[in-house]
Amino acid sequence: MQKIGSFSILRSMQFGLNRIKVCCTPRYKRRGRVNRSQAGFSLLELLIVIAILALLATLVGPRLVGFFSKAKSQTAQIQISNIASAVELYFLDVGTYPPQDTGLAALIERPQASKIWNGPYLKKKSGIIDPWGRPYIYHYPGKNGDFDIMSLGRDAQKGGTEENKDLGNW
Repeated sequence: MQKIGSFSILRSMQFGLNRIKVCCTPRYKRRGRVNRSQAGFSLLELLIVIAILALLATLVGPRLVGFFSKAKSQTAQIQISNIASAVELYFLDVGTYPPQDTGLAALIERPQASKIWNGPYLKKKSGIIDPWGRPYIYHYPGKNGDFDIMSLGRDAQKGGTEENKDLGNW
């Protein structure tokens, strides 16, 4: 049997003459034996593939979680730098840093006591929320500089290591 396109050509012997007969039924409608190349996967082959995928997931999964947790800390540090730059711009316009009682909200909405304000200095209110969903802590005057902006990390408690480490603009 030879294959040409979607048709197959059958050679048959009839009365000693070679004759070519074109069969027009598609392969999927034909009945009969199925070649090994046309058969699907065996159960053993599927189980082996699933086992390999499970092994890869157990090896790669914890590393991905570690990368995601590092990403939150790095995002928080970048956001703190952006907020510190916005506070500096506020200082250049107003002549003083945002007061402690209004805090970082003064970067988004005009404080009532401020006569000169060219804001907003941050586009969204979400800009003053850390990656763990809590507002950044603002101190004026600061202990480590003119002002302090900090996040307490994932655990929301002072101190800690790695993902629980306190982050700030110092």
